[in-house]
This record gives sequence, C-alpha cells and structure tokens, in this order.
Amino acid sequence: MEFSRRHALAGAAALAASPLISAAPARAAVPLADKQAPSFYRYKIGDAQVNAISDGASTFPLPDSLVLNVKKDEVNAALERAFMPKDKMTIHFAPLVINTGGKLVVIDTGNGPGAFASSKGNVGQFTSNMTAAGFDPKAVDTVVISHFHGDHINGLLTADGAATFPNAEVLVPAVEWKYWMDDGEMSRAPAGRMADQFKNIRRIFDAGLKKKVTPYEWGKDVAPGLLAVESIGHTPGHTSYVLSSGSDKLFIQSDVTNHPALFAVNPGWHLMFDQDPAQAETTRRKVYDMLVADRMRVQGFHYPFPANGFVEKDGNGYRLVPAPWSPVI
Repeated sequence: MEFSRRHALAGAAALAASPLISAAPARAAVPLADKQAPSFYRYKIGDAQVNAISDGASTFPLPDSLVLNVKKDEVNAALERAFMPKDKMTIHFAPLVINTGGKLVVIDTGNGPGAFASSKGNVGQFTSNMTAAGFDPKAVDTVVISHFHGDHINGLLTADGAATFPNAEVLVPAVEWKYWMDDGEMSRAPAGRMADQFKNIRRIFDAGLKKKVTPYEWGKDVAPGLLAVESIGHTPGHTSYVLSSGSDKLFIQSDVTNHPALFAVNPGWHLMFDQDPAQAETTRRKVYDMLVADRMRVQGFHYPFPANGFVEKDGNGYRLVPAPWSPVI
C-alpha cells in the first residue's frame, strides 16, 4: 500500500470535518514524572558482563573555542546535522562496571557528589545508578582509571571525603601518575584550567587514596581479560582498553573522542579539552581505522547512552552505528 502526502491531507480533512465525539467525564491527569528511571544497560562480551552506568549529562552554552581549529558556525552546522540544538552542547558520561565472573571491575567513576549537588542532579549519578543496577560499591575489587580529568576521578570520593569503593585497589596509568604527581609540572601549569586540574587531582589522591593506588603499564592486563592500551593526546597518559573473552572483543575508548557526532564525524577537529590536540587527532584516526578494519564493538565514555556500537568509514570521517538494544543479556 502506498502512503502519499495526498492520503495524509485527505485523512486530516476528514478528521477535521468529523463532529467531536462526546467524551466520558473528564478525569484528573496523571502527574508528570520529574526524573528518568535509573540508567544502566548490560550486555555480554564472551563470558564477561559489561554494565554501562550513566553518570548523567551536562548541557552548557556552546563555547567559541570548543573546537580550536574550526569556527563556531561550523560546529553549529554539525550540531544541526545531528539533530542537536545549536549554540549549546550536551556531553554524556558513562563509566563501566565489568563483571568478569571472578572480579567486579569499575572503569572510571564519573563527576562525583560535588558535581551532583552543583548540577542539581544532572551529573554525578554513577554511584546511585550503580546501586540501582544491583552493585554494592563495597563489593568492587578493582577501580581502573583511564586518565585524571575530574569527570573520571571525582567519583572516587564520597561527599564526606571517604573512599567510594573502600575495598578496591585503584589502578592508574603509570605515565599519567608520573605527570600529574610531578611538582615541577604543577609549578609550570598555566593559571586557569590546567592549574585547577593539578589541584583537583592532588585533592582526590591525597584524601587517603594514595595507599590504594597502583600504577600500571600499557600493554598489560589490568584485570582478567582487560588490556591497557596507550591512546595519548587527550592527556599525557590517556589510556583505552580491549576487553577480551572467548572470541569476543570490546574496545573501551575512554576519551579518544568526545561526542561522536562532532569528533568521530570530524576526526581532525581539535577539542579544547585535549592537552595535545595534534597527538589526540593522530590517536583518534589510528583507533578508528582499527575499529573499522576489525569491526570491533566500541564503548565510549562520552557517547550518548548506552554509549556503545560500531564504527564505519564515512567520507573523510567516521560514523557511529549504535548497537541494537536488546531486552536480554
């Protein structure tokens, strides 16, 4: 059956000409909901269960300098092509809980309770959503950190400054640890964002966590089946991971891109949050070429939730194809 604009207009005209049907007595409307259900999504990689846990999303006015090497008008055009409103940016956050069968592993920890309070609950949801998904923070064996930006480490502490995961070892990239814990690097950091990052990183790790921290090297497993992979540029020690179980593999890209509608589609765009934008671009192209060639599933910290799918080549860039939602695990 063909459905044309003519059919639609005819149907609308008939509906407009129909007498109003006498309705039953009016009833009070159901109160509007004021929040989403807890946000988590599970899928399997071999025998391992991956649990994407939303930490929320942050929406803010589009900065003139979000993309360093492109004019704001071009960024707005890309936002509109992706059916996103112009002049504002929404960034998503999705830490992981991986159940290997023998270990419960958290990868990155979200924005933390301070951001939850200041954002009125828009971000900092990781712990509450993790608990809603059935995981007790006390049961976590290992916390693996990809890099030291606040949206990845601030959730290591509770609102009263205690360890969120009191029984977990905290694994950090050795290169990242060396850079941010270097007093000389801190003294040379320019005022503003970089200096503030050093202060925040020291605040987090000086709060009783240093004894729990173990630096790790690239090219080695940091948990069963979880290989640490160098993916520098975003920070000096930025790390991604390959989760392997049986014949299945998942690439956990951390912050190789920010929102894919901008930075996968345009891999040459330099994000203001990348510490070494040129190196970040080189890493991004290398990683995404690999994902295309290997048809490997990818999980992205800043992808729209549930933040995973597959990548295909699209012109001079790449396109994220979201993995189909499944009602079963």
